[in-house]
Amino acid sequence: MKKRTWALCGVVVAVLVGAGWQTKNLWRPEGAVAQAPRQQGGRAIPVEVATATMKALPVRLDALGTVTPIASVAVKSRLETEIVGVHFADGALVNEGDVLFTLDSRILQAQIRQAEGVLARDKAALEAAERDIRRYTELVAKSATPVTNLDNAKTAADTARANITADEAALENLKVQLTYTTIRAPIAGRISAATVKVGNFVRPSDLVPLATINQIAPIYLSFGVPQRMLPEVRGARDEGEATVEAVIPGESRRATGRLTMMENSVEAATGMVTLRATMDNKDELLWPGTLVTAQLTLRVERTVAVPTVAVQVGQSGSFVYVIKDGVASVRPVTVARTFEGEAAISKGLADGEVVVTDGQLLLTNGSKVAPREPKAGA
Repeated sequence: MKKRTWALCGVVVAVLVGAGWQTKNLWRPEGAVAQAPRQQGGRAIPVEVATATMKALPVRLDALGTVTPIASVAVKSRLETEIVGVHFADGALVNEGDVLFTLDSRILQAQIRQAEGVLARDKAALEAAERDIRRYTELVAKSATPVTNLDNAKTAADTARANITADEAALENLKVQLTYTTIRAPIAGRISAATVKVGNFVRPSDLVPLATINQIAPIYLSFGVPQRMLPEVRGARDEGEATVEAVIPGESRRATGRLTMMENSVEAATGMVTLRATMDNKDELLWPGTLVTAQLTLRVERTVAVPTVAVQVGQSGSFVYVIKDGVASVRPVTVARTFEGEAAISKGLADGEVVVTDGQLLLTNGSKVAPREPKAGA
């Protein structure tokens, strides 16, 4: 009985050993890895491709910028009086010289009439003194009157002339003050809402201005760039090639302008230098205080370009899959810059070579590939 049991056990063990030997390549990890290349080597992996093209791409810097008006004027009263008229709509576009406010001028007009009366009186006094001078001159020549009378007449004439000069100055001062009762726009631009309306009493010492005018067109765009870019920026500015575009949040259109100013020092805390562009802004795309993306184009260079999705990043740096004779091979590349979905390749790729743009995760060096059409919606 024992011999039969041992024999039966031996047969079962032999069967299990044989089955394991036949299936070892299926359950052993190294067997699976070894079979993978043979399975992939027999079929082509579908991928999307693009052709590297020699083209002109701009050298561009992107930075966060702030829109500021070229000129901003706080409109204030120069007199202590009452507002009797507001002649603009809140937020309207005003031109230089437009009437904005009218102030009560009745007191000044009365003072001007008074000053004119004083001036007329002193002119009459001068005429009287000059007549006395002529009369006393004749009498003194005939020894009919003392010389003192002639001297007094001359003194009266000089006093009248001095009074006339003072009267004319006082009258001119009042007329200048009268012009302050009509407040005009000193610059052209967009005006804010009026902070005071008709009937309010205003003073020169008021902290809040009557309104504020900001020059809108042209307008400034200020932004910063790293100090290491200074040589290139200065070169582009000196050659007149530096142009600026402003990307406005929520707006498909872009404002354009030119680089007009570089700050004369680098900020020690940030290592940045402030630049300023003058934007035409005729369509008022830019608004004072807006944060925008400033795109500074320094120059345009010809280079080999591929879609940015073709460039992969590994432990050794950037690379692309180049297709030749239906086989994908890894090619290290140097990316100089990117521009609107395209990568400028300065080293590692030639014009006309075909690269993989989609499907790289399924590839290894030497994989067979089959180009396919882009996916719908890609």
